[in-house]
Amino acid sequence: MKVFNTLSGTKEEFSPAGNEVTMYVCGVTVYDHCHIGHAMSYIVFDVIRRYLEFKGYKVKHVQNFTDIDDKIINRARELGIPALELAEKYIAEYFEDMDALNIKRAHIYPKATEEIPKMIEIIEGLIKRGHAYVSKGSVYFRVKSFPDYGKLSHQSLDDMLARGSAEGGEKEFPLDFALWKAAKPGEPWWASPWGEGRPGWHIECSAMSLRYLGEGIDIHGGGQDLIFPHHENEIAQSESYTGVVPFVRYWLHNGLLQFGEEKMSKSLGNLITVKDALKLHSPDALRLFVLSSHYRSPLTYSEEALRAAEAGVERLRQAMRSEGDEGATGELDAELFRKRFIDCLDDDFNTAQAVAVLFDLAREINKARAAGVGVAKARGVLAELAGILGLTLQEPVKSALSAEPLVELLIEVRDELRRTKAWSLADKIRARLLELGVVLEDTAKGTVWRRTH
Repeated sequence: MKVFNTLSGTKEEFSPAGNEVTMYVCGVTVYDHCHIGHAMSYIVFDVIRRYLEFKGYKVKHVQNFTDIDDKIINRARELGIPALELAEKYIAEYFEDMDALNIKRAHIYPKATEEIPKMIEIIEGLIKRGHAYVSKGSVYFRVKSFPDYGKLSHQSLDDMLARGSAEGGEKEFPLDFALWKAAKPGEPWWASPWGEGRPGWHIECSAMSLRYLGEGIDIHGGGQDLIFPHHENEIAQSESYTGVVPFVRYWLHNGLLQFGEEKMSKSLGNLITVKDALKLHSPDALRLFVLSSHYRSPLTYSEEALRAAEAGVERLRQAMRSEGDEGATGELDAELFRKRFIDCLDDDFNTAQAVAVLFDLAREINKARAAGVGVAKARGVLAELAGILGLTLQEPVKSALSAEPLVELLIEVRDELRRTKAWSLADKIRARLLELGVVLEDTAKGTVWRRTH
């Protein structure tokens, strides 16, 4: 199995350090609802974990919550509530959203505010070794003390300075970054050897990784927007503190979700929340939308793409149904599809090609069923491979909705439009119903419908 390592810029053979794969994924800053850009990253790393476990590895997965920072403090102040109360609210919502998307929970979810003793221990060690210094109650990492600074993002100090990546002020050097921030009036604070304050953003991940996974972990993941400065700074402070190189064996970064020409983000205000997306689309459709692109590639959100994913999920569900199995002879051999699927994911978790294998298998199942060939074992393979991608392919739960008579009426209107060859209007009705979570299937006995979620 080969994975693309951001540190080397190449695909490398995956070889964990021990019997257990240690995996750290950067979590959310909890000051607002999760959006589907978050969902994209956590779906990607959910599949990576699922596939490692499928391959027989034992995985220890840690993912943090940043529950104190400027954004949380400012939002809490706007709402007139304590910062930690705001954070707890959105931590609870995070779990609701990710559970709905069938994302496996990490084994440990440390919170920044609960890991401060470990952070202080690391900061003290960095000061003792000459890698950090105190300035006006804050503590900064001395970037020039780490000769390899920039090795993850593949840039030099001169390049960073030329782009104006940082400012001076209290710091010895503009690129030095905060390990501990002196308290400001009205902000939450914790006691430290340098006075009242709170941790910087970067130190929390090093502290949590070292505490729960040990020195020198196998996989560290996150979005490409975290490569610099966050992950670059993690490397500098972790390797300077422990002396263990590398801090991480394989750095994996997912591409970013775009809304038009821009990255989807809270700060830009162009986000679509997970909750809103799930009102229109099934969890399987959202996962299929993400996984139909390679994880390192950017992905552009559109309702059209989500509708296509919903239709794709329905094709897979159709192949999973047992109707027409009676009296079948022989058995469709699906082992070739299993091998192709594994080959795809062995090549840097290429889910786009793996998804294509699922559709090829679904098509063969439908063809075999129509020819009277048994497909029960092949359906089992399809369910197994879909499960590696976190797809349940479960039939949507039907509910007694008052809208049912209206759906039946629209089907009658569509049938009449098709009889008069008004194909465009007929297709429009079908597309609009799909947007509302209603799938139409044209069968020999007429049009039937089912809800997607």
